[in-house]
Amino acid sequence: MTARTPRSGPGPATLEERVTGALVGAAVGDALGGPVEGYSPEQILERHGGRIHGVVGPWNGDDWRTARPLAPYHKGDGHVTDDTLMTHALVRVYGTVRDHLDAYAVAEHLVPDLMTHPRWIPELETEALPLQRIFLAEKWLVARIHYGHVDPREAGTGNIVNCGAAMYMAPVGLVNAAHPAGAYAEALDVAGAHQSSYGREAAGVFAAAVAAACAPGATPDSVVTACLALAKDGTRAAIEAVCDVAARYSDFESALAPLREAVTPYDTVGPDYRAPSLGARRPSRLHAIEELPVALGMLLVSGGDCRHAVLGAVNYGRDCDSIATMAGALAGALGSPVPEEWAKRVAEASRLDLWEPAATLSAVAREVFERDLVRRREHERAFGAIGGP
Repeated sequence: MTARTPRSGPGPATLEERVTGALVGAAVGDALGGPVEGYSPEQILERHGGRIHGVVGPWNGDDWRTARPLAPYHKGDGHVTDDTLMTHALVRVYGTVRDHLDAYAVAEHLVPDLMTHPRWIPELETEALPLQRIFLAEKWLVARIHYGHVDPREAGTGNIVNCGAAMYMAPVGLVNAAHPAGAYAEALDVAGAHQSSYGREAAGVFAAAVAAACAPGATPDSVVTACLALAKDGTRAAIEAVCDVAARYSDFESALAPLREAVTPYDTVGPDYRAPSLGARRPSRLHAIEELPVALGMLLVSGGDCRHAVLGAVNYGRDCDSIATMAGALAGALGSPVPEEWAKRVAEASRLDLWEPAATLSAVAREVFERDLVRRREHERAFGAIGGP
């Protein structure tokens, strides 16, 4: 498996390069963050004798098979986690439908994919159903839709409110490249099958951020501006607060504590990530998931550089595999090259072709754009026929 460079040379990144950068950047961020997920920056510093600068091994070394709370998952050594497995599953749905998606597409295609098609699961080091790897918040999709026969548009109601839907919404932003409002609306529909409240909102805003990052001349600032134009309630407030702080820093080391302090009033999990507060992950118009605002903050701190953004997210700790997934996707969509040594290591260790999903999604994005153009022209003709301009 040969890593392909996401940029062809000087000049603006093409659609294919942005899609590749986003999906490979997301997978790399996921793999680097996996082994330190759930820990604090201080614990990471002590465990690794310094900050993390690349792929590292499991937190518990060779005892990963039995050490709680992570057993039996082999997190580390370049293995992607459920963030990437779900992202690739959503790409496969796009590859089947070849058009915009909604909650019914999740029910008709994503849920069966999770339930019936064994795939290589890097953390389990075996072939298994994706359903056997994803956590309870993602298993909710199957329980509610397949077994509960709930309307897919409402199936997310009642699930814990977390980043479970947002973490795999990059493909929605890429299919709607350079159209943040379209990405936001589509992601809200898709995520309705999985999440509610600010978890669903974060999915919409993250998709919009990826779409905004694909626009010609996009910058970290323009991505944040696009998010603030669409985000609602606590999600908007959290992004604004975190990004106001992030704008003061240019290195992740000094930004780690200030970003955490800025997002704390909106985060329901509390100071100990592994011992959530009583009010954690409950619906609210006042709160937000932590992962998206911090990922956007790291994008600002890094100036859009993929390496810097991913490392900042990884060393932040807590739910850092999802934060780094988002940061890697955003930086990659901006056109920042994903470090080739990381991409190659992760692809080989995870036994995944990180580039094939990007090729699929790039083709789908072009097809969907052509479909949208035809639909728009038909609407223009119909509107004109009833006296419109």
